[in-house]
Amino acid sequence: MKKSKIVVLLPDGVGLRNFVFSNFVGEGDKRAFDVIFWNATAFDLNQKGYKDLKLNGSVKSKTDLLKRARKEIELHDFESKTGNPIFKKYSFPPANNTWKQKVKNRMVRFYRFKYQRNLSGLRWQMQQMERKTAYYQSCTKTLKAEQPAMVFCTNQRPVNAIGPITAAQDLGIPTATFIFSWDNLPKATMVVETDYYFVWSDLMKNELLFYYPFIQENQIIITGTPQFEMHFHSKLKQSRSAFCQENKLDENKQFLCFSGDDVTTSPHDPFYLEETAKAVRNLNNKGGNWNILFRRCPVDFSDRYDEVLTNYNNEISELPPLWKQVGEQWNTVMPTPEDNRRLVNTAAHSELIVNVGSSMVFDAICHHTPTAYIKYNPKTQTLKKDIHTIYKYIHFKSMPKQAPVFWINKPEELQTILSTLDTSKETVLSNAQAWFQTINQHPPQNASERIWEGIEKILKHD
Repeated sequence: MKKSKIVVLLPDGVGLRNFVFSNFVGEGDKRAFDVIFWNATAFDLNQKGYKDLKLNGSVKSKTDLLKRARKEIELHDFESKTGNPIFKKYSFPPANNTWKQKVKNRMVRFYRFKYQRNLSGLRWQMQQMERKTAYYQSCTKTLKAEQPAMVFCTNQRPVNAIGPITAAQDLGIPTATFIFSWDNLPKATMVVETDYYFVWSDLMKNELLFYYPFIQENQIIITGTPQFEMHFHSKLKQSRSAFCQENKLDENKQFLCFSGDDVTTSPHDPFYLEETAKAVRNLNNKGGNWNILFRRCPVDFSDRYDEVLTNYNNEISELPPLWKQVGEQWNTVMPTPEDNRRLVNTAAHSELIVNVGSSMVFDAICHHTPTAYIKYNPKTQTLKKDIHTIYKYIHFKSMPKQAPVFWINKPEELQTILSTLDTSKETVLSNAQAWFQTINQHPPQNASERIWEGIEKILKHD
């Protein structure tokens, strides 16, 4: 039987973990689909046994400026629609040091003024700009040669996805995109516009309809995300002994994982890691047996933790994410299959995960591991970011009223949490599981199956 060909667009490395290193391809193969990755990343997927079409070309510089203007307009509209000032916090001042940067910023301001009451015109203009590029022509040529049944984009954010998606739509090929993260929609990150949208949950579906009213309900398909499927792969799970031996850890220790955020989200993370290490040192001096497993944010290659790691080398063991950096930007740092195993076993063999508002809470709950969120500011004259702002972000409105995490409201509270963990964690775990079910369609290990079911329905309809 001839297989239906699905072109899976990888405009950047974000989609690798969800669609290359998950059950996605295998599930498609079971359903007689031929998956071809249209790949803009530096990874050679042919070497891993996948069909890999290279996606090369550049977008118009004006398109990127229009994208920036669109985000500013949308965030202003979201704030006006809700009366919530938190949307201002999703806008970050652009670099304005060089003559070129100053000119670009003026142009963004001009486009924002021009299109502030004509957002549909701005969106149309972005597509029109891309239709004028050699990149668009190359995409059209590729699609005519491949003749796929559908083009599925793994990420709604990258501007270099507009050309391929527009080319597919102009050829009458059905298109879809996946909303890749739980916090994306309130941040005004929508760049590509497709015929269908795959989302994590009912909650995300309602967000999509609220923030983007030009999208119709019948265009949205709820599937969950494949990013948590790894936690249910028995082949990835190591015994505690094997995990400790591989990572040179003392098997007799109790492990606490401190997972770092990016510099923008949590600029004071080194301070919080130090406070966590102090708490562990104090407990160990009283007969405790704790060891911190430090997993930094995969896109953080800074030296900001070096002093803490040196001063607390007896308390902290560093287990860096096994991601590969192929450029300077955050979206050119790419996951590897090896990191899936490291993340799975770090979450599984830790007694507690500690961080600042990270989605690691959902990785942890897959292993019945509780999470603690830090919620206090460092005592400093130069506060770079008020931590309380983080928990005002829209995606935290999804938290159940009953706490799904332990809250660390002051440094000394971590010692109490660790000392009473065995007797206090079950309520937190139950609430975290309820939160996970709100955020992500369950069962989480079947997300790829649900995505393919959605694709099948689309193709039958079209």
